[in-house]
Amino acid sequence: MPDFGQTSRVDGDKAVQWAVAFSSADEVALRESLRRCSAKTIEAAVAYRKAGEIIHLPLIILGIFERFVEPDLRPRLATPDTDDLRVIEDLGLDSLTMMEIVMLVEEVTQTEIANEDLRNLATIGDIKVFVDCRARGLPAPPSATNYSSDAVRGLMPIQAPFLFIDDARIGATQATATYRITGQEFFLQGHFKDNPVMPASIMLEALGQLAVFYLLAGLPVPEGKAVGSGTIFFASTDGVRCHRVCKPGDVLTLTLKPKRVKSPLAVFGGHIRVGSEKAITVEDVTLTFGLVDTPKPETAPQS
Repeated sequence: MPDFGQTSRVDGDKAVQWAVAFSSADEVALRESLRRCSAKTIEAAVAYRKAGEIIHLPLIILGIFERFVEPDLRPRLATPDTDDLRVIEDLGLDSLTMMEIVMLVEEVTQTEIANEDLRNLATIGDIKVFVDCRARGLPAPPSATNYSSDAVRGLMPIQAPFLFIDDARIGATQATATYRITGQEFFLQGHFKDNPVMPASIMLEALGQLAVFYLLAGLPVPEGKAVGSGTIFFASTDGVRCHRVCKPGDVLTLTLKPKRVKSPLAVFGGHIRVGSEKAITVEDVTLTFGLVDTPKPETAPQS
């Protein structure tokens, strides 16, 4: 584990104020640890350790991942959707390689990622947010919660045969879900004749359903309040792009990020992938919703 020493931090500032000096010997050791990383990663790490400017953290983390990811998968780290990449499924990293990455991130950023925390860091974005909070001296973001298909059905007002979420995961910065196109969906009988294709409108519906699930399961609300399942409705979509035809057997991975949420409106951005291939992107998915009072617990009668 790294030697964290004594540090002081300026809350809300752009820089972490290090009380422990970063010596020339420390710089030599740091450059040696990162010798197989790109030059820009090394310089970002040196700049961070000298001044504590957290603006360098994303580049450092990406550069360390790039060092360990197989060459044919490295281009994925340069896409606009890098934060959504799953470190195991999308980047092909095994548990031992992931541990090497974690130890190097800890050493370079002077933060600590416990094993129990690591289990909840599924994506590059999860790791960036976690390390950023650690560097600022802030509490780690809440752990993501996984929901089984039974849990999804139990919470959603939308049900089969028009429910297009098999399972879901709600985290601090995004919601994800999967849906497998079985080929038995009623609408595939006529879309199209002898060539079943998932309608783009249904994929938009799936993203909207994930937004509904986020509002019901993951939106922080005042005590005594809850999002009313009967108050949620589509308002609009904007910036829709279709990139890939989806057919029976494909497993859709849905990702949705809250952008602006203030009752009665919630705006999300999202996309759907099949494996590493982008299927559909949406700049804005807007829903309306309302808060309702939660039932007060009944008190036992006085004897």
